[in-house]
Amino acid sequence: MNEQIRIPKVLLIDETGKNLGIRDTREALMLARSKGLDLIEVAPYARPPVCRIMDYGRFKYEQQRREKEARKHQKALKEIRLTPEMSEHDMAYRLKTAEEFLSEGHRVRVFMNVWGRWQAHPEITTGKLNEFAKRLEHLAVVEVPLTTQGRTMSLVLARKKESGKASAPAKKEGADRQDRRESTSAPSPLEEKPTQ
Repeated sequence: MNEQIRIPKVLLIDETGKNLGIRDTREALMLARSKGLDLIEVAPYARPPVCRIMDYGRFKYEQQRREKEARKHQKALKEIRLTPEMSEHDMAYRLKTAEEFLSEGHRVRVFMNVWGRWQAHPEITTGKLNEFAKRLEHLAVVEVPLTTQGRTMSLVLARKKESGKASAPAKKEGADRQDRRESTSAPSPLEEKPTQ
């Protein structure tokens, strides 16, 4: 940037994106200073290096804003912890939280740390995790099946993908019912039969 550019000649691009050709670095820097802008090296490994005239502060601000916006739209892996002796109310609360995460498009890792006497009864812990996944079956699919790592058992749920195929047979089936109703209904006695 500016005086830190040590190469004698650079390919210069102005603030509008117009290519000004190969120029001396000093001349390019003076041109940038005369416009009240900075000379930024955008492609240092090109020969000659490509420099652009721009407002560096504004460039950094817009770059940070774009990165922040990209992070906002990223879907994270949310975690929900269960315990082997969890009450029904606690389970319902965690199911509600998982539904919220899934409806926002996040993936959900459901895990349970097994300790003490529960290590001798893995069927109870796997049952709890499988029950949790089954109760969310209407909204989610198991993306990563039940795994055990040390004393932690976990599975990952992801939102079901909406498919147009599922709705098409339902419409067809509804139309078939309507056709059956029409074909089985007897003609009204008030209707006149066409005469020939």
